Amino acid sequence: MMHYDFVFSGFGGQGVLFGSQLLAYAAMEAGLHVTWIPSYGPEMRGGTANCTVVISDEEIGAPLVRHPSAVVALNYPSVEKYEPQVAPGGLLLYNASLVLRPPTRVGIHCVPIPASDVAAELGNAKLLNMVMLGALLQITGVLPIGTVEQSLEAHLPARRRDMLEANKLALRRGAELAQEPLVAA
Repeated sequence: MMHYDFVFSGFGGQGVLFGSQLLAYAAMEAGLHVTWIPSYGPEMRGGTANCTVVISDEEIGAPLVRHPSAVVALNYPSVEKYEPQVAPGGLLLYNASLVLRPPTRVGIHCVPIPASDVAAELGNAKLLNMVMLGALLQITGVLPIGTVEQSLEAHLPARRRDMLEANKLALRRGAELAQEPLVAA
């Protein structure tokens, strides 16, 4: 049985909802069962946002996740909140560009990805969600990057079509970073 439960978390405006929704669309289009539950504070930009995605090859009984198998934390408050909740042996993938104090919990895999720095190198700070998603895909193997790229083509809003190739590049760059030896958990 294949079953993944992920939490994406960060500040509003960092692309938490879009990145997690793209993963959900890709999984659905790959014929898997999916739930996607967004949660955000009163402000879309600047407030905190998190999203839970459950992907399985069987029906999903309950979409609520208390101890996710993986957390994608785009900022330090997200690391603080979710580090204790990651399932034993699970993954805490965090944006090392903004998280200056690495997680210390024993018994989980903590993987730093300098996503904000890479997004800036690629020319747009808003690409950090795709860098992190690419790293998550590489580490977990939940879906091939090509499947997510196809969903990106289908679901990127018309007003953002000019960012299609940059988003694909960010996905691939995140996957490359997750393969580098210094990132090994």
